[in-house]
Amino acid sequence: MSKELQPAEKIRKKRWFRRLRNKYRLIISDDESLEPKFTIRLSRMNVFVITASSAVLLIILTTYLIAFTPLREYIPGYTDMNLSKNLYDMYLRADSLERLLVANEHFITNLKLIISDESPLELNVRPSDTVIRRYDQITLTRSKEDSVLRKEFENQYRSGIFPIIQSSAREGINFFTPLKGIITNEYDPSQGHFGIDLVAPENEAVKATLDGVVIFASWTIETGYVIALQHQRNFISIYKHNAVLLKKIGAFVRAGDPIAIVGESGRLTTGPHLHFELWYNGNAVNPRDYMAF
Repeated sequence: MSKELQPAEKIRKKRWFRRLRNKYRLIISDDESLEPKFTIRLSRMNVFVITASSAVLLIILTTYLIAFTPLREYIPGYTDMNLSKNLYDMYLRADSLERLLVANEHFITNLKLIISDESPLELNVRPSDTVIRRYDQITLTRSKEDSVLRKEFENQYRSGIFPIIQSSAREGINFFTPLKGIITNEYDPSQGHFGIDLVAPENEAVKATLDGVVIFASWTIETGYVIALQHQRNFISIYKHNAVLLKKIGAFVRAGDPIAIVGESGRLTTGPHLHFELWYNGNAVNPRDYMAF
């Protein structure tokens, strides 16, 4: 009986395949005269192939528009790769314009005083001056009190060895990644490494991970230019080996504000990078547990 069914099944399969290849005519004609205006012959196989090809083409076109055109900036989660650099350049230009505006106001005030036959005010900056800041030629004079203060601060945040990680400590807090780069050295308190090392392009801006106040901004022999911020809930973030510090002690910063420039200052550096540490209640914690790099 099974042998009798096999030919029937083959016949049904042939009929089904033949139906896929059967041609159908689509005619669009005039409603009144019934004169054909447009005619096309298609099979079910043709319709399937055209539909699949159109879907694939649409997916490829959409992917290209998202990946290689400015349209991706309007999609949540995508951003311009040069956005951070442009924001930092705008910040520097705004700061320069503010300095120039103050200098022009002082200069105009002195002109008015001279015209009025009065003694001009002492000016430290004139609009015609061209100020060129060479950070690599800065000479620092350290007093005995400054050295003692730096030593006390370093001893304070190096005293904790074992990390204390509490999930409740970071609830409700959104940490901002200080620098987008490659991690070359992980957090390892057993080896005396209480943070992570991030390698990034030269002149990249280092940003504050949370809102906070600058409690330390100076130079040390081993770690170069260092800046530390005090945050809410007893968090402290420390940024080492910077080339330039953009904030001073006592300044209030917002999360994401530029606070330094990546560098390789200090005796312990092996190249341009950022050594970033995060401390909670006086103990070092792994920054990877609080933010994504």
